[in-house]
Amino acid sequence: MLRINHIAKTFNPGLITEKTALVDVHLHLNPGDFATVIGGNGAGKSTMLNAVAGVFPVDKGSIEIDGVNVTHLPEYKRAGYLGRVFQDPMTGTAATMNIEENMALAMRRGQRRGLKWGISNMEREMYREQLHMLGLGLEDRMASKVGLLSGGQRQALTLLMAAMRTPKLLLLDEHTAALDPKTAAKVLEISDKIIHDQKLTALMITHNMQDAIDLGNRLIMMHEGRIVVDVAGEEKKKLTRADLMGLFEKAAGKQLSSDRLLLS
Repeated sequence: MLRINHIAKTFNPGLITEKTALVDVHLHLNPGDFATVIGGNGAGKSTMLNAVAGVFPVDKGSIEIDGVNVTHLPEYKRAGYLGRVFQDPMTGTAATMNIEENMALAMRRGQRRGLKWGISNMEREMYREQLHMLGLGLEDRMASKVGLLSGGQRQALTLLMAAMRTPKLLLLDEHTAALDPKTAAKVLEISDKIIHDQKLTALMITHNMQDAIDLGNRLIMMHEGRIVVDVAGEEKKKLTRADLMGLFEKAAGKQLSSDRLLLS
């Protein structure tokens, strides 16, 4: 479903601010894979995800989504293949529009717009049922402005909207980092349910080592712009923090006294 073929990216080449962000990154995800991506600041996690989303062109290599080469497609054209949830809960929804209007926009993503009534009663009932599955009571607040919702509620709504058109690939970019621990746990629970219920292929970046271990069927660790650990299946199910630190030490050639060093 996703093929990242030996991509590389250097920002500001030839300048004093030159930064090599990705070095020969190679990754294939099968349909239904839920891969968590972990690594320290500057490891290349968000850069890899942004490269897939088309935020910037890669210097070399190619990117395919569901067999389609999207390497040279601009970000807005890739949007038809992707669902995305950002770190900032304020991104991804229109604060001045109400809940059902936001959902209607998500439902019409990539479609031609015509002159007809915006939201039918049948459509409104479908939104109500989908919101009910979140367990946050938003089905009774469909006329409320999204800007009045809490960060966790907005992030849960953004998740629902990102998955409405059954994207080829769901990108989760540290989407719980700005939330308190209790709310983050709820949003992760909702994320896991949506991904499994809809059998989505997903790539989730996280700074939380335990979340990376507990969620998904595959764990990717990055360091200095490279993928240094790729664990899947039964091997991943048996992973502990100590195991993960050991894998990192072996791959990166660095000794760690705690997982904070890995993530800093």
